[in-house]
Amino acid sequence: MNIGEAARESGVTAKMIRYYESVDLLAPKGRTDAGYRVYGKQEIHTLRFIRQARHLGFSVDDIRKLLGLWQDHSRASSEVKTIALQHVADLERRIAELSEMRDTLTHLAHHCHGDARPDCPILESLASTGDCHGHAQSQSRQG
Repeated sequence: MNIGEAARESGVTAKMIRYYESVDLLAPKGRTDAGYRVYGKQEIHTLRFIRQARHLGFSVDDIRKLLGLWQDHSRASSEVKTIALQHVADLERRIAELSEMRDTLTHLAHHCHGDARPDCPILESLASTGDCHGHAQSQSRQG
């Protein structure tokens, strides 16, 4: 099948298929005489694997490792688990960072009058050379 059909079958856009090929996550079976890429059932299966891994937030490098392990039937599942748990730790770190950002912005928005006056703690915080989060934390401890 061609790239458009592969995109429909896999749920991955043609643009992303080309990208996955460019970063060596996917290799098409070959090309037609006219130079079009040819995809088979295995490539579709691989694209679905990649799509699901991307949906879970794995990086391209991690997906490359996972694909290698998926295709290696003599793999140790401990290798897969290690990659997954490292990703979980990264997600937890990112969630904590996002929570801090949300809390800081909530605090700043709460202290902004939102009226016709030019005073705005949100802009003041963005313009400060200090740590916005630390400012919000110290403010929330005071009030």
